[in-house]
Amino acid sequence: MGSFKNSVFILVLHLLEGALSDSLIQLNNNGYEGIVIAIDPNVPEDETLIQHIKDMVTDASPYLFFYQNILELNKIADVLVAEPNPTGNDGPYTEQMGGCGEKGDRIYLTPDFLAGNKLLQYGPQGRAFVHEWAHLRWGVFNEYNNDQKFYLSNRRKKPVICSAGITGETVIEKCQGGSCVTQPCKHDRKTGLYEEGCEFIPHKSQTEKASIMYSQSIDTVVKFCTEKNHNKEAPNQQNTKCNRRSTWEVIQDSEDFKTTTPMTTQPPKPTFSLLQIGQRIVCLVLDKSGSMTIGNRLKRLNQAGKLFLLQTVEQGSWVGMVTFDSAAYVQSELVQINSATERDTLTKSLPTTASGGTSICSGLQSAFTVIKKKYPTDGAEIVLLTDGEDNTISACFDEVKQSGAIIHTVALGPSAAQELEEMSKMTGGLQTYASDQVQNNGLMDAFAALSSGNKAVSQRSIQLESRGLTLQNSQWMNGTVTVDSTVGKDTLFLITWTTDLPQILLWDPSGNKQDGFVVDTNTKMAYLQIPDIAKIGIWKYSLQASSQTLTLTVTSRASSATLPPVTVTSKVNKDTGKFPSPMVVYVKIHQGTKPILRAKVTALIESVDGKTATLELLDNGAGADATKGDGIYSRYFTAYDTNGRYSVKVWALGGVNTASQTVSAQQNGAMYIPGWIENGEVKWNPPRPAINKDQGKQVCFSRTSSGGSFVATDVPKAPIPDLFPPCKITDLKAEIQGDELINLTWTAPGDDYDHGRADKYIIRISTNILELRDKFNESLQVNTTDLIPKEANSEEVFVFKPETITFTNGTDLFIAIQAVDKVSLKSEISNIAQVSLFIPPEIPPEKPSPSLPCPDININSTIPGIHILKIMWKWLGELQISLG
Repeated sequence: MGSFKNSVFILVLHLLEGALSDSLIQLNNNGYEGIVIAIDPNVPEDETLIQHIKDMVTDASPYLFFYQNILELNKIADVLVAEPNPTGNDGPYTEQMGGCGEKGDRIYLTPDFLAGNKLLQYGPQGRAFVHEWAHLRWGVFNEYNNDQKFYLSNRRKKPVICSAGITGETVIEKCQGGSCVTQPCKHDRKTGLYEEGCEFIPHKSQTEKASIMYSQSIDTVVKFCTEKNHNKEAPNQQNTKCNRRSTWEVIQDSEDFKTTTPMTTQPPKPTFSLLQIGQRIVCLVLDKSGSMTIGNRLKRLNQAGKLFLLQTVEQGSWVGMVTFDSAAYVQSELVQINSATERDTLTKSLPTTASGGTSICSGLQSAFTVIKKKYPTDGAEIVLLTDGEDNTISACFDEVKQSGAIIHTVALGPSAAQELEEMSKMTGGLQTYASDQVQNNGLMDAFAALSSGNKAVSQRSIQLESRGLTLQNSQWMNGTVTVDSTVGKDTLFLITWTTDLPQILLWDPSGNKQDGFVVDTNTKMAYLQIPDIAKIGIWKYSLQASSQTLTLTVTSRASSATLPPVTVTSKVNKDTGKFPSPMVVYVKIHQGTKPILRAKVTALIESVDGKTATLELLDNGAGADATKGDGIYSRYFTAYDTNGRYSVKVWALGGVNTASQTVSAQQNGAMYIPGWIENGEVKWNPPRPAINKDQGKQVCFSRTSSGGSFVATDVPKAPIPDLFPPCKITDLKAEIQGDELINLTWTAPGDDYDHGRADKYIIRISTNILELRDKFNESLQVNTTDLIPKEANSEEVFVFKPETITFTNGTDLFIAIQAVDKVSLKSEISNIAQVSLFIPPEIPPEKPSPSLPCPDININSTIPGIHILKIMWKWLGELQISLG
């Protein structure tokens, strides 16, 4: 087997049944197939790691059923094995951008976890993998809560568990001077709950079989909670995000279970393929039909093609080129890029004239032939750009599927073949769209997005800037680009124009003017490659022109193989938006595994008509954003203006308030068991590594990213009716204020999902959680006459006194909100908040204690002093418990 250090190994499996746009997992005959497990190249070589992965999947098979064997390369892995960051944080977890029932993005595992070194903390690897698979595939959430481990119900303190049949004890470990003791938890007289640090420790021996989303570590737990045994009161993620529904109810509603039938036989063992990633194989398939003369499309193709060949494609890759009109033409066989010479030679093969019809299948078939002369087509990439309609494209769909190639599609202009998206989806490729609005720089962005997902991140091209502007009367296009310490290698400044060469001025952070731009008047572009590592800081540019459109694109690579660069990846939640269903734009900003917080993130969404809408994306845990402070920024998009394709482009800026942050505990991961009770004795596990959440450094950066494209359908003609309600409130919190007042806080929704301002709120309360959920309109309504909604994403605060419910000691009160817009459209019911009125008992007046006789202790007594201390501790502990 080759070295782990310079290659990514992909292990492809097949389990029990959505798929994200970058995943090819399929459910076939009750079995999952096409799962990709990748090992990060930074993981030290270990021959046993592959076997550990196989063992984990095989152990999980009885729960999930891993099926046939299909191998796909150059895909973003469904499961990534990587070193923990920070060290010691080996908990398996799943990245989930969406809400309840929406598929996750990727499972993360560590070598130590796979090797079985964390069995006491996380349980068997197979069952932990089932826990993560449920996050990834079915969009369910944890049924534990690290931030709130107990809650009140009818004056009783209960642990956050599911199901209630799990048994254990509430204890706390207190350490001083290197020694630790386990004690019963004390009561907090103010809250009625336990003291801080109290843990629910499960018995090692159990009989309960549910739930695997609470604790996969318990040996008897092999099922998910159902509607019958689900703990609907517990304050956990599953209840908050899924409207108090059990995990099994959500799973049964998934696409997977709509197309399966119960199995009557034991599933076969999973099958595996192991493959080491080799060189990247790419063939450009470029349209040069007559319509490419419209709007300077052929010139723009040359500009974007040069960006890809000069900068985006990685060193060592093999690149070929095919052009097509009514027929196909091989412009270049596969050439390995080892230096600037090969890059320059390939740019000379780009098409310069356009004529004829459009035969996409001819271009694809020629590309397969080019690739097969050196390599199999399985895993190779094809970049297909076309602007024309072709009603015969479906004729080669079967051949495309059988080839195993990944087809990235670039739809240029409003008339590109409608089947392009289907081709990208079936092969796992990227789908992008570029309009004829040159100033939006969409074609450049599409080609800049085509860096390899399998190469080490230090080798990938990173887009720092993408801007355009139409200038009149010797106007200037001025701006800045930040080159941060994580990038700077192979930095390229590229300018394009539509008529005449503009004046180009560029200064580095020291104020030195940069000369030496290479000017290509035929292609109408100029570019400057900064030698070595570009200076850290703010680069300034000024471009001057009249009556034409200019664009600026800046790309770079990581400055070091050991320092992870700040990366920005973006996507939309689905390929097709059916009006009035909103789209969601997601942007993930990380430096390695650390999320970047407090960045300014803006999405530009352009329709096929060339109209644009901007969205400020937020990481506030409200509206479309699933989790606050995880470095994933989100927002709903509702500004449809026509049917057809829409492109998504993202700008991300980091300033003085932006910082990376180490996350202390993954939100959507397997539960860490603090300890076990065995034979009546508490056996503590090592504590989780302590992590300072504020240890991140300030990060200043600029990034641009293509979010791909989507297709809108069923959009009515203007004026478009208001059919968008306010979004669901997902972060409602309630606290007791004084003896009888209740303080509510939440993030304001908008008039249209998370945009604008709602018209009013409806707040209802009940002492029965299910009645409030299922019969909201019949529950008691709170007077909100004085509650005027704020602008979307503002903090709302409302204090009220329950007037129609007897609110006495021990009362559990459940609260939910519905927002209403100006045309009386109502949001979904919010998450249900709970308060429990706890009135602390009066403290009896202290009575003088009778003096106790001092025991006559001989220093030579056979009763050691430590025994006396234990007896006194026990007596005092009992006294404290009786008072509580």
